[in-house]
Amino acid sequence: MSGTDNFEAVVKERRTEAVAEFHEDKTLIKRFQHALHVSPALVPLLVLLVSIVLFAGLVGSRFFSAATLTLILQQVQLVGIVAAAQTLVILTAGIDLSVGAIAVLSSVVMGQFAFRYGLPVPLAILCGLGVGTILGYLNGWLVAVMKLPPFIVTLGTWQIILASNFLYSKNETIRAQDIEANAPLLQFFANTFKIGADESGRGGATFTFGVIFMLLLIAVLAYALRSTAWGRHVYAVGDDPDAAQLSGVNVKRTLISVYALSGLICAFAGWALIGRIGSVSPTSGAELNIQSITAVVIGGISLFGGRGSIWGALFGALIVGVFSLGLRLLGVDPQWTFFFIGVLIIVAVAVDQWIRKVAA
Repeated sequence: MSGTDNFEAVVKERRTEAVAEFHEDKTLIKRFQHALHVSPALVPLLVLLVSIVLFAGLVGSRFFSAATLTLILQQVQLVGIVAAAQTLVILTAGIDLSVGAIAVLSSVVMGQFAFRYGLPVPLAILCGLGVGTILGYLNGWLVAVMKLPPFIVTLGTWQIILASNFLYSKNETIRAQDIEANAPLLQFFANTFKIGADESGRGGATFTFGVIFMLLLIAVLAYALRSTAWGRHVYAVGDDPDAAQLSGVNVKRTLISVYALSGLICAFAGWALIGRIGSVSPTSGAELNIQSITAVVIGGISLFGGRGSIWGALFGALIVGVFSLGLRLLGVDPQWTFFFIGVLIIVAVAVDQWIRKVAA
């Protein structure tokens, strides 16, 4: 056999040999884990649906009524709005402990500017929104420019804002009757309308403008995070700020914009807070910071940053609302609500760690 024939025989033999193959694990659990990694809001959505079915079975069909389900939305509207702000910050691998204080101070500024200084109510509201934005910008500047840890920064500003709130308001509450008579625009988010009511006005679903604002806010932010360059930058900064910087992302500007937007959203929550409780009180909304973090964690947003859907924060808030109302209708001790929510938080973090193994 000639050298050429020998060479061709060897090549032909090599072609028939098996080449290296990579077999991906296609087990059901791995597929489920990958699906949860791709769609992080899927877990809280499933938990929410199971919770509704569970309490519907325990309480009865009235839990499925439009009135009950919209009541849950009304009860979680404040937490949902603040959780949206908290989500933006946590997606950048930060945390904001001052969200509740910003909301309350913004509401106090709106009320005091309208009643103490006699400013037109729309202008007073704009001032409150501006104060919230400035406070958020300050948090962002300290984190992005001064390179201070977000937890420490917002822990400090939380105390400062809270003290400023009491000092400025002199611990005075503006009564609901006075607001209703002289500045009803401050209670705008409490206005209601019904869908599906009968001719006598009974039944149907009752919505407040606060609920509509919360849903629109979540939808707009979901679009911005998914479909805009700014949203991709937010995820990139949360995933790896150094890599984001090397790829051309302005990390400082992104962080400052996130915290400033968070402050503005919290100011809107302060406006909604006035409508929710009817009055302007410097002592209201004290637990919004913890409640927002709870909703975000249960909603599947990773505390390590860079992963999660803002819809998950809404689902997390609704899960808390379903448990709170469901246990109340069952006549269970309210302390059990905190117990079950605590269990959900631990389970949510454990699931997040399990899902993160996909990307490891």
